[in-house]
Amino acid sequence: MQDIKPTDIVKALDRYIIGQHKAKRSVAIALRNRWRRRQVEDELRDEITPKNVILIGPTGVGKTEIARRISTLADSPFYKVEASKFTEVGYVGRDVESMVRDLLELTITQLKIREQESVQIKAMQLAEERMLDILLPKPSAPRGFALQPTAAAETPDANTDSGTREKLRQMLRDGKLDDRVVDVDVAERSTPMVEIFSNVGMEEMGINFKDMLGGLLPKSTKKRKMKVIEAMEVLAQEEAQSLVDMDKVVKQAIDKVEQAGIIFLDEIDKIVGSDGRQGPDVSREGVQRDLLPIVEGSTVNTKYGPVKTDHILFIGAGAFHAIKPADMIPELQGRFPIRVELESLGAAEFVRILKEPQNALLLQYRAMLATEGIELVFADEAVETIAAIAEEVNTRTENIGARRLHTMMECLLEDILFDAPDLPSDKMVIDRAYVESRLAEIKDDEDLSRYIL
Repeated sequence: MQDIKPTDIVKALDRYIIGQHKAKRSVAIALRNRWRRRQVEDELRDEITPKNVILIGPTGVGKTEIARRISTLADSPFYKVEASKFTEVGYVGRDVESMVRDLLELTITQLKIREQESVQIKAMQLAEERMLDILLPKPSAPRGFALQPTAAAETPDANTDSGTREKLRQMLRDGKLDDRVVDVDVAERSTPMVEIFSNVGMEEMGINFKDMLGGLLPKSTKKRKMKVIEAMEVLAQEEAQSLVDMDKVVKQAIDKVEQAGIIFLDEIDKIVGSDGRQGPDVSREGVQRDLLPIVEGSTVNTKYGPVKTDHILFIGAGAFHAIKPADMIPELQGRFPIRVELESLGAAEFVRILKEPQNALLLQYRAMLATEGIELVFADEAVETIAAIAEEVNTRTENIGARRLHTMMECLLEDILFDAPDLPSDKMVIDRAYVESRLAEIKDDEDLSRYIL
C-alpha cells in the first residue's frame, strides 16, 4: 500500500468505473488513511479509528463496484452483505456478528489457497514419490525371525530397485504412464450426518459441533481406480494440504481481517424506519443498535479465536429515496462520518460505460462472439442510440442505472447469439437502423418495456 497514492487509486478505479469522482476520492482517502495509521507510533496507532463511508445513490451507479475494486487493489479481505438480512435478537434473521465470522472464513480460505500454491513444487515431489511407491511396491518383509542380510547380499537388489525406480520416474515425468490405471488410497471427505437447526447467533455452535464429531470419528480412506495423471493431481493436493501450517494461516487471517478488512453493508437504508411507526420499524431500529457495537469496535468470538472489529473499514450503501442518513439512530450516524452522494447516470455516461472500461460490455460481447469466428462491430451512432434508449427507459420505468444496459444488450443481440454457430458471415455490423429495429417497438410500448427491459 505504501506505493499507492490516492491519485493512483482513483486512476485505477477509472479503468473500470465511469464517473463518480467524489466517491472515488472518498474511498481513496479512507484506503490511504489505513496505511498512514500503520506508520504512526504504537501509542497513537490504536486510537486512530477508520473513517467509515456511506455511499448514497440509486441502484446501478457503481456503489458496490467501487468497494469491490478497492479491496482488490489493496489486497484486503472483503465481504458484502445486505443489511436487511439482519434482525435484532428474537426475530427471524441472522446475527450481526456472523458477517465478521464470514469475512474471517473467506480470508482463511484465500490464504490457505495461496499457501498451497507456494508449496506446490514440494507437493508435486512428494506426490511423485507416493506414485512411484504405488507403481513399484516395496517387497513385504518375511514373517517370523530372519537373519539380517549382509550389506554385500542386499546391494544388487537395492541397485536394481533403485534403477527401476529411476526409470519409472523418468517415464512418469515424460507422461508415458499417464493413461495407466492405478489404485489410490484417497481420504474420504464425508461429513457426519448430524445437523443443528440453530436460531439467531447460533451459527458457530453448529460448526463447532460438526468439527468435534469429525475429530472423534476415525479418518477413513477408500481405494479408487484412476489414471496416473488424475491420481497425481489428487496426491499433490493432499500433500499440499498437509504441508500448509494452518495455525500460521489462521493467525495471519485474523491479523489481516483486524487491520485491513472491509465490510460492505448494502441496503443500509432498509434498516432505517421512515416515520417512527410501530411494528416492523421496531425491529429495524433493533438491527441498528445491534450493528452499533460491531461498527464502533468490539470483539467477536469465532471458532478460530476472538476477532477485534475496531479497525475494520465499514462501507454502507443505499438509495435513501424516502429517508436520509440523518434518520439513522444518532450513535450509528456518528460512526459513518463520510457521506458521499453518487450521481445518476445519463446517456453520456452510458456511452462511456459501453466503450471505455477494461471490462466494457461491448468488449465482452466481441470476445464471446469471436469464439464463434464472428467479428462484431458497433457503429458509433448505434452505441449512442443504445445509450439514449437506456436513459429514456430508466426515466419512464424504474431507474436501475447501468444495469439497464445489460438487459438491452441481451435483447439487442439475442438473435445473433442464438444463430452464431450457423451464421454464414464472419462479420456482423450493428448500426443505428439495427438497434432501432430491435428496440424501438419495445421502448415505445411502456408495458412491454417494463416486462422485457
